[in-house]
Amino acid sequence: MQIKPILMTSMVVSTMALSSYAYAKPGKQYSPLSVSVSRIATGTAEVGEQGNELQRDQWMFDLKTGMPLNKQWMIGAKLGYDNLDYDWTSTSIAGRQTWDKIERYRASVSLSYRPDDHWMFILAPKIQYAASDNASLSNAQSYGAFLSAMYRFGSGNMIGFGVGYLNDIDEVRTVPFIAVNWQITDKLKLGNPFSAGFSGPAGLELSYAMNPDWDFGVGTSKRTNRFLIADDEETAEIDEWVSFARVGWKVNSSFSVNGYAGYFFNGELELNPQNSKEEIESQGALALDLTYKF
Repeated sequence: MQIKPILMTSMVVSTMALSSYAYAKPGKQYSPLSVSVSRIATGTAEVGEQGNELQRDQWMFDLKTGMPLNKQWMIGAKLGYDNLDYDWTSTSIAGRQTWDKIERYRASVSLSYRPDDHWMFILAPKIQYAASDNASLSNAQSYGAFLSAMYRFGSGNMIGFGVGYLNDIDEVRTVPFIAVNWQITDKLKLGNPFSAGFSGPAGLELSYAMNPDWDFGVGTSKRTNRFLIADDEETAEIDEWVSFARVGWKVNSSFSVNGYAGYFFNGELELNPQNSKEEIESQGALALDLTYKF
């Protein structure tokens, strides 16, 4: 297995960031803007039973902002661009031409309402365009919305439940998820490593804070990537699970670095309208996350 050098940004969960801002004590500072740049690389994996192999690299760029409107309402927004490289050992898979690059553009807004000191409700519409270099982005629109409710206990711990309605490319689906920020002990915490969205539910991560600057975590999540590969409504979807171990370093109050070692498993590639499904061999991955908060 080959793993290329990588550079990836941290993935901050949007709903948990909003809840942190909304429940912040008066006078507490928050970051109104953050910028991330990311890259992740997976090992080479066999796809199907014909000896075809695939190695993936991904760049991600994110711009996020959030601010309270008053004591009860808060608004947030996020813009993103992803560039995914697919390195195949064959020019065809399941009888159709393979693709070399996927471009993906993402945008979302979020509105949160806090009626009291315990409950919060969040609505987050999202839109996305994802297409290969053989297809037009204008035909690759996906849109949807996420609705969640969170409860804050007297201890400050939070847990919530939500569901997303996604009108993805040529497919409609719902995504239930759990949002959690639970301080088990002074150093041990359970939370979400990813945002719930087109790529799947938020997942879970158990983290340990060695000191204010260094923390470690392990977690898992299900990931789904769907994109247009030809203009005549031909789509590809990769559905898989990922487990990971993380090392985080808070360089200063603005800049943070997170390194990941991951393992993708139970992967499947689905091609439509052929309804062809190919298994993806399990593979390792590495990542390094960089985020700057203004």
